[in-house]
Amino acid sequence: MGRQLGAFDPDNNIDRPDLNKCPDCECFFAGDNCPLCGKECPEEMRAGNRKPVKQDKRRSSGSGRVTFIEWYHSWWFIVLMSFFSPIIGAVLLFTSPHKKKAKITFVALAILYFLLQMYGFGLISGIVNLFDKPVDTSLSREEYIAVCETVGVEDYYRRVGSYEEKFVTMTLTVVERTENMDYSSEKYNTYYICSDGEGKFEILVRDCSQDGLRNYIPGDVITVYGEGAGNCSIFDEEYNSYNAPCVNAAYVVVG
Repeated sequence: MGRQLGAFDPDNNIDRPDLNKCPDCECFFAGDNCPLCGKECPEEMRAGNRKPVKQDKRRSSGSGRVTFIEWYHSWWFIVLMSFFSPIIGAVLLFTSPHKKKAKITFVALAILYFLLQMYGFGLISGIVNLFDKPVDTSLSREEYIAVCETVGVEDYYRRVGSYEEKFVTMTLTVVERTENMDYSSEKYNTYYICSDGEGKFEILVRDCSQDGLRNYIPGDVITVYGEGAGNCSIFDEEYNSYNAPCVNAAYVVVG
């Protein structure tokens, strides 16, 4: 009977200002006496005399309680709108009941994604290149040259995988100098396209000189002391790609 006239659910903070309320049964009724326990309604609990019920604040998502979220505040919809309209996505995110940490994480990931989209994933390569140590720097010049194995240009070209990360030395003829524009760092970006002297086999020499960078011109005969780098691709200023077996040169002797 009490339920039909009002409500019995203190967790929902429901109130009927137009009805009396029993302080014991928590039910609402129109008469003077509670229909459940029969007690007379005290003056302070009668309609018009009770203080307004304080409503609970809106709970945030993930607060440990079951929270019903509007569909337009769901993560899938916020992510979707962020792709098509970042402004709408931002409005939905900041007006949603999700936790502050989750919102900050989402914004950080979104910024990272858009930076990669704007500047390309070459940005990652550029960051990696800042810490790139393509040659062993723990050895002196004499020690480095002493451990290098002499290999033929044709043998290195055909079995480049066998010499990867190994110390090698070979004599080459410079064909052309180029810059690898695939990296944002200027360190170790200079490459020389070299050949065996007859133009049959071409090798990329990455200038990682440990005794100061030098400019080599087409026709120079150089003896390279370095480490095998496998096959690699570089991109020139016009973003033309060039792929060939590569050696990271720590020391170079001209002539």
